[in-house]
Amino acid sequence: MKQSKWLILAVLAIVWGSSFILIKKGLLGLTPIQLGAVRIFVASIVMLCIGWKHIPSIPKNKWKFLFASSMYGIFFPAFLFAYAQTQIDSTISSILNATTPLFTLFLSVLIFGISAQKRQYFGVAIGFIGSLMLILSGAIVHAEQNYWYALLAVLACVLYALNINWIKKFLSDLTPIQISMGSFTCLLPCSIIVLLNSNLGATVHLETTQMSIIYTAILGICSTGLASLLFYRLIIMSSPVFASSSTYLIPVVAFVWGVFDHESIHVSQLAGALVVLLGVYLSSRK
Repeated sequence: MKQSKWLILAVLAIVWGSSFILIKKGLLGLTPIQLGAVRIFVASIVMLCIGWKHIPSIPKNKWKFLFASSMYGIFFPAFLFAYAQTQIDSTISSILNATTPLFTLFLSVLIFGISAQKRQYFGVAIGFIGSLMLILSGAIVHAEQNYWYALLAVLACVLYALNINWIKKFLSDLTPIQISMGSFTCLLPCSIIVLLNSNLGATVHLETTQMSIIYTAILGICSTGLASLLFYRLIIMSSPVFASSSTYLIPVVAFVWGVFDHESIHVSQLAGALVVLLGVYLSSRK
């Protein structure tokens, strides 16, 4: 089990680390609303085709928790990150995503009553300072970008953290495939409603839009669908903080993609990123 959880962690880091560049490419021809809706719709269709047989086995009293989990963990973050990346680079977005373990620990203690050590509180404080450094330095270095949008990525991380604790608290008696199928069953009608009101039909004939839909479909199938199934399994077989520690490696993968796509990161931003990761390390160590 120990080897399996590290393997899953590595796969998640690669898949999710690549998601930020896919969001960037998807936004070339789609609005944030369209991107989020297409992402969730495609992921829901593919995942339900794979595991629809498991839906009847889900206890009726778990559906309210599954609906909340699908909103916290997938629906709202998909749109928040899309909006954030209309103004900030994909690399910066991935680094801000690394604050998820910090919020996970914070919410574990504040809401779910899990005890923590003083060193972990210290790590959370360091991580938040690093995030502030990253955002403020980015606003100075990239004056042409509106770094207030970075707060949308931070809010998405808060929702991710809430979802991790939510699953551990209320859904750990379900199998990963049950959690996944329940979540995407809830998400499918929501995504259809948003998609029908997104005016995608007016531009779908354009080549740019079609390429963006392909990038977003890959994002939905891999980063939202299959990765969610792996993530639910990781939460159940480990701890909430360990499950969220894939964010150590996500910025590394995203940085490599950013280099290939000619993104630049200033020394001050790199320093902020390292401070964030140091905080994550201290807060999630046993």
